[in-house]
Amino acid sequence: MSLRNQFIKHVGPGGMSGCTLREWLAHLRRNRFAIDPRYWPRVAMATFNSLMNSGNMRRERQFDAKVQAVDVPPPLIVLGIWRSGTTHLHNLLAKDNRYAYPNTYQALFPNTFLTTEEKSAPLLDNFMTPRRPMDNVVQGSAQPQEDEFALVPAGLSYVCGFAFPKTGKDYWRFLTLRNATADERGQWKAKWLWFLKKLTFKYQRPLVLKSPGHTGRIKLLLEIFPNAKFVHIRRNPYDVFRSAIHAGRKVSPYWIFQRYQQDQSALLDAHVDVYDAFVEERELIPAANLCEIAFEDLDASPLETIRHIYEHLSLSRFGESERTLTDYLTSIQGYRKNSFSELPSATKRQLSQRLSQCFEVWGYN
Repeated sequence: MSLRNQFIKHVGPGGMSGCTLREWLAHLRRNRFAIDPRYWPRVAMATFNSLMNSGNMRRERQFDAKVQAVDVPPPLIVLGIWRSGTTHLHNLLAKDNRYAYPNTYQALFPNTFLTTEEKSAPLLDNFMTPRRPMDNVVQGSAQPQEDEFALVPAGLSYVCGFAFPKTGKDYWRFLTLRNATADERGQWKAKWLWFLKKLTFKYQRPLVLKSPGHTGRIKLLLEIFPNAKFVHIRRNPYDVFRSAIHAGRKVSPYWIFQRYQQDQSALLDAHVDVYDAFVEERELIPAANLCEIAFEDLDASPLETIRHIYEHLSLSRFGESERTLTDYLTSIQGYRKNSFSELPSATKRQLSQRLSQCFEVWGYN
């Protein structure tokens, strides 16, 4: 590992980059300041960032009235559990210039991106590895990113549990929000919608979004956007779980403030929670507004699969973005997916039992 990567891994503030001082102190208090000494340099960097963000947020308030007046058009939302191909699908859909999307800088700095992105985004690139540590996919400040990260500074995302694994389970209620309080759901909706308003104010275009958590939040999302359109991507649960274990091990060193010990049972519980909610709530989406695809089809025939999405959701004008998609697919032609050893038999039995509805409904063996 290069010296630069070692610095990023041990000092970079990770997902807490965009916290204001007030938000950062709230995270520390919530976790009783239980920071392991080896991560004190990361705390120092996060604290420095929070002071800068607090000052920049005061400047950002000049846009508040204009942002508040924005009407957000119904978005196109990618659904699917982590490691099921949502990033690849999101990247493909984002190539249509009729849509806008949150990039990594905006998602990490939701409080300040309107006033800081132009000058500070190149600095963020210096605190990121050029490729994602879990799958070697290109990453950078301008790449499409999960809107989920915009909820991290406010402590309203399950992703916060990756930074504070000792209390990680306390954050899982934000995964589907079904076990959150009414007040927490209200805060989540307000904070998420404010972020989307800022993006719409900046781009003046409909948004294409993705977060694994959205898969279990359909009822909540439809309360905000009754006419939203959804694309759900599924993948063999065995492949998803193996990849998720690998991703947790690879990504956590860049985020954590406490010693990390992977809890595979919690990972499986989260997977089950998401798909229990999805199976129960997906019928709330009008049939014309939900398109379901398989990762295997997207991987084998990406252009045909995207064309199917356009036709099913009546997005129209696929031909206008086909050339851009073709060029993008050519640019990633040499990419190779990770390969993993087989899961232990006991783990496979547990998965097949607890995720039986996924195997049965989607026809996976």
